Amino acid sequence: MSRGVEGRPGTRRRRRVRKVISLNVPADVRLRISPADFEKLCPENRDLRLELTAKGRLVIMSPASSESGGQNAILTMRIVSWALADGSGKAFDSSAGFTLPNGAVYASDASWIEWERWNALTDEQKQVAFFPICPDFVAELRSRTDRIRKLREKLVEYIDQGARLGWLIDPKAKVVEVYRPGRPTEVLKQPATLSGEDVLPGFVLDLKDILFD
Repeated sequence: MSRGVEGRPGTRRRRRVRKVISLNVPADVRLRISPADFEKLCPENRDLRLELTAKGRLVIMSPASSESGGQNAILTMRIVSWALADGSGKAFDSSAGFTLPNGAVYASDASWIEWERWNALTDEQKQVAFFPICPDFVAELRSRTDRIRKLREKLVEYIDQGARLGWLIDPKAKVVEVYRPGRPTEVLKQPATLSGEDVLPGFVLDLKDILFD
């Protein structure tokens, strides 16, 4: 006599099969999620670039094109190399997300934070996945699929939340937009270099192979 669930004769234990269902979200549809759930969601979707707006909207970004990925690697390398030599702050790549004062969780293509501010974070603040701090400097590199309006809004938000310098690099238009607190956006057409000004003192970004060949 066979015994199944709870020892009842003639029954067999059923196996539960977990089904994975993909959810396709149109570009004009917004999903809302709490910061706590967002922190849990990101490790389960490492192949996706996810961000969270201040209003709790989940932003799912497509992977960058091969061309943009190469340009971003050069951008990050040059900023990191300067930061290591300068020693006044810490540089980050596009995988680093930060929680801004308004609750948004963003990851720029490259960013930098002054050591004094970074070291001021408490042990409790460092226990969360996305440290509650706005970078002093951020750079966004536009890829073919990026909407320029969204990137501009993001740079403005960074500045409003405490960033002191922001670059929007657009290889498609051969233009760089420079964002600073309390000043209008400066548009540079086909610049060969970018100055880190007083935020990244002494740093000059060579835009070869980033903005142009």
